[in-house]
Amino acid sequence: MRRHLWGSAAALVTLVAALAAPAPAAAATAATATRPPAHGPNPAPLDRLFDNRAVSDDDRPGDADFDGSGASLSAGDLAAAGWTPGRSLTVEGARLTWPRRAPGEPDNVHADGQSVRLRGRGDALAFLVAGTGGTPAGGEGTVRYRDGSRGTYRLTAPDWRLGTLATKAVALPHVNTPDGQLAERAKLYAVTVPLVRGREVESVVLPRDTGPDLHVFALAVRTATTGWTGTWAAPTATYATVGPWTDRTLRLVAHTSVGGSRVRIRFDNTFASAPVRIGSATVAVQGAGAAARNTPVRLTFGGASGAEAPAGAQVFSDPLAFTVEPDSNLLVSFHLPGTVTAAPLHREAVQVSYVSGPGDHTADAGGDAYPSTLTTWPLLAGIDVSGGPGSVVLLGDSITDGARSTQSANRRWPNVLATRLLNQREVPRYGVLNQGISANRVVADRYPGDGVSTDSGGVSALHRLDRDVFAQPSARTVVVFQGVNDVRWGTSADDVIAGLREIAARAHARGLRVLSATIAPCAGESLCTPDADARRTAINAYLRDSGGDFDAVLDFDRVLRDPAQPSRILPAFDSGDHLHPGDTGLAALADSVDLRLLRP
Repeated sequence: MRRHLWGSAAALVTLVAALAAPAPAAAATAATATRPPAHGPNPAPLDRLFDNRAVSDDDRPGDADFDGSGASLSAGDLAAAGWTPGRSLTVEGARLTWPRRAPGEPDNVHADGQSVRLRGRGDALAFLVAGTGGTPAGGEGTVRYRDGSRGTYRLTAPDWRLGTLATKAVALPHVNTPDGQLAERAKLYAVTVPLVRGREVESVVLPRDTGPDLHVFALAVRTATTGWTGTWAAPTATYATVGPWTDRTLRLVAHTSVGGSRVRIRFDNTFASAPVRIGSATVAVQGAGAAARNTPVRLTFGGASGAEAPAGAQVFSDPLAFTVEPDSNLLVSFHLPGTVTAAPLHREAVQVSYVSGPGDHTADAGGDAYPSTLTTWPLLAGIDVSGGPGSVVLLGDSITDGARSTQSANRRWPNVLATRLLNQREVPRYGVLNQGISANRVVADRYPGDGVSTDSGGVSALHRLDRDVFAQPSARTVVVFQGVNDVRWGTSADDVIAGLREIAARAHARGLRVLSATIAPCAGESLCTPDADARRTAINAYLRDSGGDFDAVLDFDRVLRDPAQPSRILPAFDSGDHLHPGDTGLAALADSVDLRLLRP
């Protein structure tokens, strides 16, 4: 089956061939020869084109009509989520401004070929959108560059009431109607469209003839992440009960891949329904346990000592002059002054971190104030360093996550791969970003995408691709090593193959090099039945002869399997559960990678 290819419930976008031409000069020439006539008036700022009222006060729902039936978004719910008028929100690395409009005023535009004035250089356009027709809404639009060239794009937005929760930017708990407020999720989506790198955008023509269904609230150029390389990352796997933490400091341990002379830290409030306040934060090199080697250094956020991350949004610290050594442990400490009962987190840290007693202990060099431990990474999602050649992103499941590797020893196969890159001169010393989530699947969500949950398997690789790969700083190559959980839980080989092909196509549209790894054997584990192994074998056969869908294939199946019983992991590589390699097997995976394949 091919139903996933360019058709998942996520808001999927791509450029057509005119935009992705390999030679910029040729693309510019073609665009000049086929430049269309201007549509409508001269380009105008988006807010001057607003023609629809989406937000109402809860006591005056009749002041807005988002969908043509009188339904609207709740201003109270938006405020509770931290989405206040005029607020700048960072979502998937893009700065989007929620319309500076009072409830009942025009705050979005029906997309119908309007020409929007927008300037900037970057790697993507970012739209804040929603559909209102009951099905995904979209159409084809145009990007005009200052050099006279143009590119076309396709923008698709899920429906605000029926669309998936897995890819939403924020979900609100109510829908306002003339007959009263409904306890029903209302959703908004951030969608990105790749741009030709290096060219300056002059204007954007919105999709035409979408009827009343495609609504645009905000539009921005996502600035390309130049001068930064990702050295560490942890994808959000769930939104889970924590603590509760009131006036506590978390001191999280993160292991770097590459080093640099400056650092910045990213906190993600993914899947949340309310803002979270970070009172202060520091970074330090780990000494022993919760103790720092030297006095922790203060981080700032827009010049302030702390920051608030709205629901679904991100917070980046200001660049800090701080020497980050490669292949070393950092302590990122942040104070939570309020009460936090649930938080977005990465469950399978395979690393001991620390929680303080009451008070702000971010500046403490010693570890005495941190009597408690935790083995998750809440809120902390990324660490970037200055310079460097960019990053390799490893999109995977528990084997990439490091499940059943030695705790706090950094023996995950991404760690071993990073060390190999540091110890050679044949290819650039890329940062390595581990985007593995235990129990993750290619085509099905484990975590439902909203609300507090005990399931930490994340949303599907298809649904997290934009956030965990495309939005990562200076990503150059992505390695996809997934599928075993799909076949273990009964997904057909055709569906997994379609999902993998979609990942490859979407990543190539972003200019990334894409490698895939064959699925490792797992016979002997309870869900790895002969039927599951047959599906695994079929997927691997496709990968080995994928007809150019991927730039290269890493045959991890052959690395790990027992020659005498090819459906099983070699005993020397088995952690003991017949599904996950142990430290030796994980090292064998990393050692098998031809580093030359990672070069774009």
